[in-house]
Amino acid sequence: MANGRILVIAGSDSSGGAGLEADQKVIAAHGCYAMTATTALTAQNTTGVSDIHHIPPEFVRKQIDAVFADIEPGVVKTGMLASARTIETVAQALKDYKVEKLVLDPVMVATTGAKLLPLEAVNELRTLLLPQTFILTPNIPEAQLLLSESGKGTVDIQRIDDLEVIAQKVSELGPKWVLIKGGHVPFKKDGSIATAPEERELVVDLLFGEGKATRIESPYIDSSSTHGTGCSLASAIASNLSKGQNPVEAVKAACRYVEAGIRSAPGGHFLEYLLERPDVAPVWHQFINHPFVLGLGNGTLPLESFKGYLIQDYLYLVHFARANALASYKSKNMGDIAAGAKIVSHIHTEMQLHLDYCREFGISKEEIEATEEHQACTAYTRYVLDIGQSEDWLGLQIALAPCLLGYGAIAKQLYGDPRTKTEGNTYWKWILNYIAEDYVEAVATGSGENVPPSNTISGYCQKRNANTNAGDKLSWKRMQFYNLRRE
Repeated sequence: MANGRILVIAGSDSSGGAGLEADQKVIAAHGCYAMTATTALTAQNTTGVSDIHHIPPEFVRKQIDAVFADIEPGVVKTGMLASARTIETVAQALKDYKVEKLVLDPVMVATTGAKLLPLEAVNELRTLLLPQTFILTPNIPEAQLLLSESGKGTVDIQRIDDLEVIAQKVSELGPKWVLIKGGHVPFKKDGSIATAPEERELVVDLLFGEGKATRIESPYIDSSSTHGTGCSLASAIASNLSKGQNPVEAVKAACRYVEAGIRSAPGGHFLEYLLERPDVAPVWHQFINHPFVLGLGNGTLPLESFKGYLIQDYLYLVHFARANALASYKSKNMGDIAAGAKIVSHIHTEMQLHLDYCREFGISKEEIEATEEHQACTAYTRYVLDIGQSEDWLGLQIALAPCLLGYGAIAKQLYGDPRTKTEGNTYWKWILNYIAEDYVEAVATGSGENVPPSNTISGYCQKRNANTNAGDKLSWKRMQFYNLRRE
């Protein structure tokens, strides 16, 4: 049932970084609605758990019943279940309500090392809940513990392929899908286990289900900001499932979401996460595969269309420069101010390219500046400037991002496409402009690949713990304007 409503059955974290508190933040950030059944109260922070107060199982059941009686969830996500009796109670409730989409995070040991589930309760978790589970999300120690307690033995991990062996074995315990979280065992790029800190290059999360394994690879991040990542990942998966995504899509998007939250270095998969979102991906595909773009690549675009585009784009770039200057004004540190100024400088160079091209076609600068803006160009640029006036630095950066990144993505796509004509294509030189070193540098500056994390969109989101949905809506609306401007 894809209804955007999720029931979280888990413990509370007094520090707000894990447990129910993290779950609710993540679910809200995905545009879904979270309901809760609290299993335990913890006195904890990012350094450890000092005490746990168990909620009576009978009261946990009353919470679950209250939710199902009024606001039926489409997905149930469990976290810390705390005791064998609570597990028995939850398992029976899930049976009674015929829950089909259970995302089970088998919380046994906190990141800090604190035990959150007694060893004697592991058997109840394995026998009562795993057979009802849709997606199970153990880390490697938890997966090994489940295998050990079931009599299947543990797996000696030496290569990435061994994660698939673990996932297959765990899947035999009942869950339809198993996601082995690989953060505890980094690998080298050749697929072998990293035995020394300096060898840690790769983290692999492995999803197994329906007889197939899917690897989700990420660069290793040396970060201490991992408190609550397991809770957040499972809640992101539950959110994606509740919106109708299939298991592979839901898990991939969730992994990228969590990685974006803990990266100490900017760029990386943060933008990939945004562009792969199901509410964004179709618009982005339309954006970079517009008929105008394809015509540039194969040389079939009518010359008059290209001339009209050059003029309108020149007029647009005036406002694009103003918007980036405004971003500098709105910045609160010299890194952001300098980045905005640098992009304005790149825009100035790009505008000169427009003038050079237009001169070849017999169009003077005076004629360009005397041309009336197309309605779509006006709507597009005033939208961005309005965001710049009414929103903060982040809102403006999100609104500006598709153009800067889109040009780079389109040029890279056309440059590597075998269907792109390099000989006799009037527009080949134009494509080369956007894979040139200066523009690549501008894209790197805009996406944050070469600047400190705090001076990037992703870094700013992390710093503010921002809900990216608002930003997504800004920038994808802007893409629609951009597509109109090409017509």
